[in-house]
Amino acid sequence: MATLPNPLPRLASDPSGRSLGLQLPPGRLIDSVAEDPSDEPVLWHAEKTAAPGTWTALGGRAGRAGLLPVLVDVGSGQGGPQTWDLMPGQASYPGDHDAEDVLADFWEADEEQDEAYWDDETAGMLAPFGPDWPGLAPSSSLTIDPAVCAARVADSLTDGTRSWPEDPRLALVPARRSADIPAAVGWSGPLNHVDDVARLCAVLRSWEDRFGIRVVALGFDLLVVSVAAPPTTAEEAEAVAAEHFAFCPDNVLQGPGSLREYAKGLVGERAWYFWWD
Repeated sequence: MATLPNPLPRLASDPSGRSLGLQLPPGRLIDSVAEDPSDEPVLWHAEKTAAPGTWTALGGRAGRAGLLPVLVDVGSGQGGPQTWDLMPGQASYPGDHDAEDVLADFWEADEEQDEAYWDDETAGMLAPFGPDWPGLAPSSSLTIDPAVCAARVADSLTDGTRSWPEDPRLALVPARRSADIPAAVGWSGPLNHVDDVARLCAVLRSWEDRFGIRVVALGFDLLVVSVAAPPTTAEEAEAVAAEHFAFCPDNVLQGPGSLREYAKGLVGERAWYFWWD
C-alpha cells in the first residue's frame, strides 16, 4: 500500500513531538504484529483518556505533521490496539478499488445461489430494492464543515455519557486521508466480512466525497464515522441504507431487521456506527 513517509518513529526519541510541531501528552507507540523488527509503528495513542476538546486540541496540528486523528478504545474486553492484530502489510491500497464495484460484490449473491438466497424473507428485509445492486446513493449537500463535524462527534464519544467507547484515547495515524486510516493501521475488525480492509476504505473514500464523512473512532470490531452531509429524506436514506447493508450487513441483520426501518435512523444523523460480528 502506498503511504506517506511515516513520522511516528521520530516520537521514539522525541515523545513530545516538538520536532513535528506538536505538543503531545504522554503516549505510546503501537507496532503491527509483523515479526520483522524493522517495521515502523502504525499509530500513537495518548495514555490519558480523551475528553471533549482533545480532538480539536491535537487533531488540527497533527494533520500538518502528516498524522490524522482517530479515537481508539482501549477499555473493551478485547483490549486496546496493541492486541488487535494490526497488519498493514496485508492491506492493499484503497485507491486501487472502485467503491461501487466493492459494494456490488457484497450486495449481489453468487449466481449459483440466487434462488436459495433471495427468498421472501430476504426480499422483505431489503425492500424497496431487489437482488440486483441498486447503485450508489446520490451525494448530499454539506451543512457543516467535515472537520467541525468530526470534532463534535469525537466530543460526543468522550463526554462520559455513552457505553462505548469504554476508554477512548486520542490516536494519531500516518495516512493520506481519513478514509484510509483502517488500511493504514491494518485494522482487522471486519475480517469476518472482508479479508482486505482497503476495499472498505475505498467505500469510505467515496463517502468522504459524497457525504463528508471522517473516520472518528475504532474499536476491536467497531467503526464510527462523522457525517457532514447526511441524507435528509426517507428516499435518500434508503439509498444510503443499501450501501450500509453491503458495507456492514450486521447493522441491519442484528439491528432493526429491515432496510426500511434501518434507514429511518439515518435521516439527518451525524454519526454512522458499524459493527462486524
